[in-house]
Amino acid sequence: MKPTRLFAGPARRALAAVLVLGATAAHAHNPVAECKSAGPDQVQCTGGFSDGSGAPGVTLDVISYDEQILVPGKLDERSSITFKRPEGEFYVLFDAGPGHVVEIDHADIQ
Repeated sequence: MKPTRLFAGPARRALAAVLVLGATAAHAHNPVAECKSAGPDQVQCTGGFSDGSGAPGVTLDVISYDEQILVPGKLDERSSITFKRPEGEFYVLFDAGPGHVVEIDHADIQ
């Protein structure tokens, strides 16, 4: 008895292409974020993805070490946000969804 193939010929090649392209798309971009000093008491952060795309509207919050949100925010149309530097220790959380999170510690902001 000859085994039956669920997918054969063109259908099998199409399925293989979809699986390969789907795997590539799932790993096509990683989150990137950068924060720098923008004056004596200002911080400017930008966020996006490693494929060069921006992230307007994505959440970027400034959080104290005791998990209090000090500055809630979203990136603007240029994928940027500027805020007054909080007193004390904090970190910046760029959260573009599950698996797309970047944390920047206050000590790394020059």
